Amino acid sequence: MGNMTLAIPDKTQSRMQKHSEVRWSAVAREAFEKKVEELEFMDDVLKDSELTEQDAEEIGHKIKAEINKRFRKRFGKWK
Repeated sequence: MGNMTLAIPDKTQSRMQKHSEVRWSAVAREAFEKKVEELEFMDDVLKDSELTEQDAEEIGHKIKAEINKRFRKRFGKWK
């Protein structure tokens, strides 16, 4: 098994130290594994995609605009 050294903010470390019962290396390992699985899944989904990066950005902008419209309709404008 490989080793990795991580730097974390002092405040986070202080908060983590209050929970010495948690095996933080296991938490990190699980988070890394989950992220790698997500990336591999996306690689698999996108391997046959004909969308360009520009296409994906345009779709993303349209989705964000629609979400913004629905949010404003439901909750009103922020001041």
